[in-house]
Amino acid sequence: MKPLKPVIVSHLFPELLDNLIALLLDLDIDDWGKPTICSPWSVKDVCAHLLGVEIGNLSWRRDQFSGFEVIESFESIVQLVNDHNARWVESARNMSPKLLIDLIKFTGRQGNQHFQSMDPDELGVPVDWVGPDPAPNWLDIAREYTERWHHQQHIRDAVGKPGLKDARFLAPILDAFILGVPRTFGSISSKGNVAIQICTTGSVNRNWVLSAQPEGWRLFDGLAENTQASVSIPDDVAWRVFTKGILLEEAREKVQFSGNLELGTKVLETISIIG
Repeated sequence: MKPLKPVIVSHLFPELLDNLIALLLDLDIDDWGKPTICSPWSVKDVCAHLLGVEIGNLSWRRDQFSGFEVIESFESIVQLVNDHNARWVESARNMSPKLLIDLIKFTGRQGNQHFQSMDPDELGVPVDWVGPDPAPNWLDIAREYTERWHHQQHIRDAVGKPGLKDARFLAPILDAFILGVPRTFGSISSKGNVAIQICTTGSVNRNWVLSAQPEGWRLFDGLAENTQASVSIPDDVAWRVFTKGILLEEAREKVQFSGNLELGTKVLETISIIG
């Protein structure tokens, strides 16, 4: 086992944005109204949300302006974010698809520049689904990458377009999402010699070990010889599990378990988004 490496993704933002713009420009008018997994949001609603993500990031990250109050509990943060997102999407429904595309392109390029200007090792804001402590900027930036990638995938799924699922795009998604697993196990005692092997298969073959340590549950890269449970998840299922994009019962049918089933299925309870 080895310590985890930082997930560095700032170089991928421009290409991710270019792919989104090309996708949106290729949509038919009927495509904009198609439903997505983010019910009750349509394709157009998800696009409006992505615009809101860019505007919000530029306002409070780059310009250090925020209308949000400081909230301590994770549950309150989730409620605040959900309410804010719903209000924004509702207010954006009068925007035309063309205007949405133009604004996403305009704000997205500025956002990309800001992410590339950040020192990845400097401590920044918490990534709440990982933990409450200030996180290094690389983790915060990776969180923003996952937000843009998985919502673009929602649009692609809704309109029947191929996803950006080759390892170059998908591997850092899984490397970031897996960091939410220790928090999921926070209610389970970390005393004793307990280790859980977690693997993804497909275009992205990754191996992690969740290990009980005196200070709590910790993730490591690689394989372990003695584990109490093992979980093997297809990569296209893994990202859906971590973003509430698949029912737990359906996911369990696609995942291979061995050893302690309770510990193994606990991994699938990980939610690596706010909402």
